[in-house]
Formats: sequence, structure tokens, C-alpha cells
Amino acid sequence: MSLAFLFPGQGSQAVGMGADLADAFGSAREVFQEVDDALGQKLFKLMREGPEDQLTLTENAQPALMAVSLAVMRTLEKEFGVGIDRAAFVAGHSLGEYSALAAAGAISLADTARLLKLRGQAMQRAVPVGEGAMASLIGPKTDVTLAEEAAAAGSLHGVCVVANDNNNGNVVISGAKAAVDAAIEKAKELGARAIPLNVSAPFHCPLMQPAADEMAAALMEATIIAPKAAIVANVTARPTLDPELIRGLLVEQVTGRVRWRESMLWLAGEGGVTRFAEAGAGKVLSGMAKRIAPDAEATPLNAPVDLEAFAKSL
Repeated sequence: MSLAFLFPGQGSQAVGMGADLADAFGSAREVFQEVDDALGQKLFKLMREGPEDQLTLTENAQPALMAVSLAVMRTLEKEFGVGIDRAAFVAGHSLGEYSALAAAGAISLADTARLLKLRGQAMQRAVPVGEGAMASLIGPKTDVTLAEEAAAAGSLHGVCVVANDNNNGNVVISGAKAAVDAAIEKAKELGARAIPLNVSAPFHCPLMQPAADEMAAALMEATIIAPKAAIVANVTARPTLDPELIRGLLVEQVTGRVRWRESMLWLAGEGGVTRFAEAGAGKVLSGMAKRIAPDAEATPLNAPVDLEAFAKSL
């Protein structure tokens, strides 16, 4: 059995996430405290109690989701003896790439929290609220080719690109609001359903270049070492252990496409992964894994009982 840990991205947050882990395990409480200390804010209180609109803010959601993922990973190691060395690969969806790198020891927990706080703030600053948009194109006819055709039609009205190639049946476009609106109409003509996403900025498109510039400066100062498990990067859908390449890919990722479907196909194919474990909030990536690589097993690790059952199954 070849194992890969997956780390969720924005959208998986919910008030109360991580609370049962903190109640059950001291190792989880340690992670939440370390993140609070690094940021100088009571983020875990916000995660536990809300309000939801504050937790959903990009600058809070990103470090919060990472904190839950790292609480899962530290608990697995400290309480159940399952370390990152059991994994052949790690991969994370958008911000989850930072969680994956922290879990694999490439970036310290405190630095990861601070980088994600900045990333959220920088993304928010890049485009004034209301000027950008994202939409999820879904349905059996939806694939990246259809999404690219819709985005091309939208781009006659401004920036519009494919942002997340999640899986066949679920592709996200991003860009200027008028351009995304036009792309939605084209997507409907092509046979897809389109759902405008409730997001504060148009992620993973060229409008995020100011945020990419901010992250480039911050990442130049960050200490990054070789991860203990190779990371399959969003923008290349290929594995790497090279710290300098990772640094550059994290910058590219701000404006670049999240090639999740391709990443999962590589992991289940050339990577030889037969089991995926989703460490953190929600089970979105587990669902995608089952659609993209139906022969592989996919397990969400959220609650204490999930961690115990997973450890026993290894």
C-alpha cells in the first residue's frame, strides 16, 4: 500500500472545526496554541465559536484550515505513532499546499501560519471587493476543455481563466466579474451548469499578480527545507523535493491553475498511490479522489474516531 496525505483548501472551513480534536488530544491543543502565538490572535477561539463571517474571511480561513490539518497530523504522530514517514507523497489544494509542506517538515508551523495570514490579506488587497468573481462549472458534460472554451468567451470582456481543474464534472473559472458572467452564459450554452461562488476575490487568475508579488517577497525570507515526503505541486501536477523549486511554485500558484485532477491522476498512476488520507476539515478532497481514482481508497481524517480507525488500519 502506497499512501498520500491530502490537505484541503478554502471552502472546507466551518465553525467548530478542530474543537473535538482539541477536546480529545493535548497534541492538537498544542498546534492551535502555537498558531495563535505565531499570529498574535485568538484564532482557535474564532474557529471554535465563530462568528462564521469572520472565520470565512480569507486571512482567517487560510491559517485556520492549516491549523486543523496540522493538528490531525501531529495527533496521528504523537498519539498513534503514524508519522509523515508513512507517506510516499503529500499534496494540498491551493492553501493546502502550505499545510502539506508544514506537515512534511519543509516550513515551520509558525512560519506557515504567518505566510498564510499574509497570503489571505494579499489576495484580498489585490482586487477590490465586487470587481472579481469565480464560478463552478458542473455537470456530466463539464471538463477542462469545456471550461477553457467558456473562459475564452469570457475573456473578450476582461480577464477570465480556468482556476481549479478539480475533476471532470467540477471545474472553476476566475477573473473579472463581467468576464466571468459572460463565461457562465457560454458554459450554459455548452451544456454545463454554473454556480457563482461566494468568494471575496478571484483566486488563481492573473488579477492576483499583486498578491503573487507580495508572496514572492515573503517567501524569499522564509526558511524552506526539503520535505520528508515529495510534494505534488498544484501548478505542475508533478512531485518535487527541491526547496528552491518549491519556493517558486508557491509564488506561481497564486495566479496559476490548481491542476488537482492531473495531480491525482499522477499520484494514482505513476506515483503508485493506492490510498489517500485527507488530513483536516471536511471531506471534499476524499470525494474528488474517489471520482478521479476510483480504484484507490480515500479516507477523510476529521474526528478523533477517524484518526484511531486510520491508525489501526495501517
